[in-house]
Amino acid sequence: MVISFSLSLPRDELSVPVVRRLCRSALDDLGVARSCVGDIELAVTEACTNVLKHANGTQDSYDVMVSVDESDCDIRVVDSGAGFDHAETGRDEPPVADESGRGILLMRALVDRVHFASIPEQGTIVHLQKHLDLTDASILKQLAIADA
Repeated sequence: MVISFSLSLPRDELSVPVVRRLCRSALDDLGVARSCVGDIELAVTEACTNVLKHANGTQDSYDVMVSVDESDCDIRVVDSGAGFDHAETGRDEPPVADESGRGILLMRALVDRVHFASIPEQGTIVHLQKHLDLTDASILKQLAIADA
């Protein structure tokens, strides 16, 4: 059993809190442990912020797709920008005095898997995967038992 939703959002900073709140609300309602929800919230915030700051030559919107099952949360943030070479991006910590440059490091620390797929002149997909910690009363647990 998979529960999923997708969003098409304007490339505007005001869209980031919308994504964060929708993810938080959905995960809370499904019975995901609060610490796990917090990790996902911050990681998706960083992914969306990176799209807004770094996706050059992109359309006026970007997409976020979220899928959740009884064990994992899978999020894809998709832009249609110029793409970038992501092989080494976010592997080294930026200088302490820098005010930015930690987004990918944060994502890597908060979720179990971060994967980038980038095609020049077609865009980038930031794929976040996180194993879920569920509460005892989780709807996801109940739905998984009902499916079995």
